[in-house]
Amino acid sequence: MNLPNQPQRVLSGMRPTGALHLGHYHGVLKNWLKLQHEYECYFFVADWHALTTHYEDVSILDKSVWEMVIDWLAVGINPGSACLFIQSRVPEHAELHLLLSMITPLGWLERVPTYKDQQEKLKEKDLATYGFLGYPLLQSADILVYKAGMVPVGEDQVAHIELTREVARRFNHMYGREPGFEEKALEAIKKLGKKNAKLYQDLRKRYQEQGDDAALATARALLDTQQNISLGDKERLFGYLEGGGRIILPEPKELLTQASKMPGLDGQKMSKSYGNTIALREPPAEVEKKLRTMPTDPARVRRTDKGDPDRCPVWPFHQVYSDDITRAWVQEGCRSADIGCLDCKKPLIDAVLAELAPIQERAAQYTADRDLVRNIIHEGCEKARNVARQTLVEVRAAMGLEY
Repeated sequence: MNLPNQPQRVLSGMRPTGALHLGHYHGVLKNWLKLQHEYECYFFVADWHALTTHYEDVSILDKSVWEMVIDWLAVGINPGSACLFIQSRVPEHAELHLLLSMITPLGWLERVPTYKDQQEKLKEKDLATYGFLGYPLLQSADILVYKAGMVPVGEDQVAHIELTREVARRFNHMYGREPGFEEKALEAIKKLGKKNAKLYQDLRKRYQEQGDDAALATARALLDTQQNISLGDKERLFGYLEGGGRIILPEPKELLTQASKMPGLDGQKMSKSYGNTIALREPPAEVEKKLRTMPTDPARVRRTDKGDPDRCPVWPFHQVYSDDITRAWVQEGCRSADIGCLDCKKPLIDAVLAELAPIQERAAQYTADRDLVRNIIHEGCEKARNVARQTLVEVRAAMGLEY
């Protein structure tokens, strides 16, 4: 459960496993560009997560981390609007992961759907490691250490957010019942003032005795407007309202993102493992060559053969880059053989190069000023760590680790 007064904080990360491509841009980064203007965003380089599957070869890690940050900045992720940082520079992620591992049942991790899926997909790697089994819990720690309210994920990651909610719920149930919780909650109610205290008690009774969800919503809104009580008292009253304890780790919600519509050069999903990508910083001549040599409808052996765009890997590119007029021209021209395959590809080449040009121009500026990039990340790490430290103070105290 999220506290109504919790800032709308969004957290998202990417694993640094090589150059970013158009699939990343259309699937993740365009969404980040939108979110950074709507919420308090924390975007991180998930370098520890990269080690869960790429632990044997760390030679490219350093280069991949910095190249990925440059790609983020080049597409327009703004360090003035979002906090950019590297996961391993905020050791509180690891501490919270360790502490949560003390209370997380093994079966919860073994049931995460991606656990067996990834083992099947990556058979060539030895993934019988504790790190791989525990990576969904590390992901939970990533989210909970910032008390993030929302996490942008695709359908395949929803189970990870559900695990995070279960872990937060279990933690709050076990440790939110601080000594003298009820007495402290009753003291906090008095601080609301006579009128609001009576209203709060009435609403709590209606919710707990009659299951009145409207009363719960009204009581939450009432607490949200209170300026004269501490955050600790407010959290106690949210917990007391629902019959639980103090909420230390709020439960996040998934923010479902559409799957990337960006196809690969062969019609499959764009992915490095398929070798069908166009990198964000690929030289224009190379981009043009890749698009010109894309496979097309196998029925069009000769220029005069009629084709079917629906059977051609080039058509999904038109669905991403072309307007209605161009798409109608492709459909008509291909089916009647009025246009050839190179004619069909020409507007795509122009559109892709036009999209990449400003990204590559900004990337060149950041590549030439590495100190600026490092300073941006240093500041982001400091900001992230300040937030994470505060969460760990509360977590340690709740678990009896403050001596």
